[in-house]
Amino acid sequence: MSKFTIATRESRLAMWQAEHVQSLLRGMGHAVDLLGMTTQGDQILDRALSQVGGKGLFVKELEVALELGKADLAVHSLKDVPMELPEGFALACVMQREDPRDAFVSNKFASLDILPQGAVVGTSSLRRVALLRSLRPDLKIEALRGNLDTRLRKLDEGQYDAIVLAAAGLKRLGLSQRIRAIFEPAQMLPAAGQGALGIEVRSARHDVVQALSPLVHQTTWLAVAAERAVSKAMGGSCSMPLAAYATLLGDQLSIEAAWGDTDNKLPLVRVRQQAAVTDLTSAAALGQRAAASLREAVYAQGGRLAHLE
Repeated sequence: MSKFTIATRESRLAMWQAEHVQSLLRGMGHAVDLLGMTTQGDQILDRALSQVGGKGLFVKELEVALELGKADLAVHSLKDVPMELPEGFALACVMQREDPRDAFVSNKFASLDILPQGAVVGTSSLRRVALLRSLRPDLKIEALRGNLDTRLRKLDEGQYDAIVLAAAGLKRLGLSQRIRAIFEPAQMLPAAGQGALGIEVRSARHDVVQALSPLVHQTTWLAVAAERAVSKAMGGSCSMPLAAYATLLGDQLSIEAAWGDTDNKLPLVRVRQQAAVTDLTSAAALGQRAAASLREAVYAQGGRLAHLE
């Protein structure tokens, strides 16, 4: 039996995720404690993440705890994990994915289609902004920051007619009843890694990697490896309206990627690639090909990816 400490954000959803991993590890005979922490991403709520440092703001403090030996592993929502980890850190485990789709949440309306013209929809994601504007350019889309409970409270206070959230978080917290409609990927393509949990460790901690190995879900890991490769190749972060979603059937991995214009001046660009994959390397290679195809399509529409030029 080993003794481990899990570093986690202190939001209700993050704590659920950490407690889920804690329970699984305890079931394998390990002693596991939690170290709750508040990250910069949790503290800065008045500005979009794309303006203040991106997804890394949700993981930096947890990585410091790993580096100082205060924790042995950190549990993250994979879509919040930067595409490149700092030297000395590794993604040791990707667990089975929850529902990767986006959810439409409203107290007044049953779906996006029946929202009245000019209705206010809240989201903090540039990806969702671009996709929503391609579906309903008449809507007023306003920023929405905060943890899941905060976002639902703002909806309930009447600040928005509807909000868009990840279905996985609502389901994990037993809030499925708040979902009025689910966006299928053909309508709103998910973010890379959405719905999956990733566990980060120090690269040298082979003992932790070994202990986590029974929790690895290889099908999910192959899919998100391709998705994250798209995002990495595109220079992706929360400052880019980028989506990527992959599914595995047999040995065939199919990935779709999308890039949108948040001002809705250019058409939404979507591409699809498929190939046989056998490991994380071939999955990432497929993602890179999808990114190359997406870049070509963006340029063909007259779009610019200034950071790649």
